[in-house]
Amino acid sequence: MKTMVRKEDIVRGLRKLSVEPGELVLVHSSLKSFGYVDGGADAVIDALLETVAPEGTVMVPTLTGSRYNSIRNPPLLDVKDTSCWTGTIPEAFRRRPEAIRSGHPTHSVAAIGPLAERLTAGHERSFTPCGPESPYGRLMRWGGKVVFLGVDLRCNTCFHGIEEEVRVPYVLQEEPVEARIIWPDSRAEAVRIYIHRWGTPRDYPKAEPILLQQGAMRIGRIGEATARVVDARRMREIVKPLLEQDPYFWVKR
Repeated sequence: MKTMVRKEDIVRGLRKLSVEPGELVLVHSSLKSFGYVDGGADAVIDALLETVAPEGTVMVPTLTGSRYNSIRNPPLLDVKDTSCWTGTIPEAFRRRPEAIRSGHPTHSVAAIGPLAERLTAGHERSFTPCGPESPYGRLMRWGGKVVFLGVDLRCNTCFHGIEEEVRVPYVLQEEPVEARIIWPDSRAEAVRIYIHRWGTPRDYPKAEPILLQQGAMRIGRIGEATARVVDARRMREIVKPLLEQDPYFWVKR
């Protein structure tokens, strides 16, 4: 029999992991990992928003990129209508009327809260998907946290941002693409950007014991789900030198 998890349980679990009112969080998630959530994805979203209320901001990855995207097959994002492949919770989140979705053609995010507009602004002009002026880069610079609910560091999009910053040789395709965006007002826009190269297997969880040892990560349980909370600024400070020393630090050889 599945564990019953309520909104209040999620709020309590996040508080135990030091997610506080007023914070900025990026959430990677698996709804089914909790067991049975009373209220489904919306209950999880409500719990996240309540945990950081009233001044906090929650964002989720609403990724749409594909291994088939290339200079010959450039990505297209319809900001309003293109579904994401990052799970039930992000898809429900981005559909909320108050959510603001960024316009990056492969690595968009959706955000709710006072920082939502600043976080998402100009993401479509970020020359790389997760660069310093993307929501992911801003999260790390602004001292936010990355919350993993029922998933592990394999889902950590911010690691791509650190790879882009260090310019590891396997993260980006060699030539930029002419991608297209359709905004909610039906306006079309073309952007010239670099997109990710798929196919290099990473062992991102290799960084977990290092983050734990350095005090940058906390782990707990919410229902049947393992929950991880990572200090994004400290994560970058710890991981960036490792990649600078060895660009293949977590590549599976």
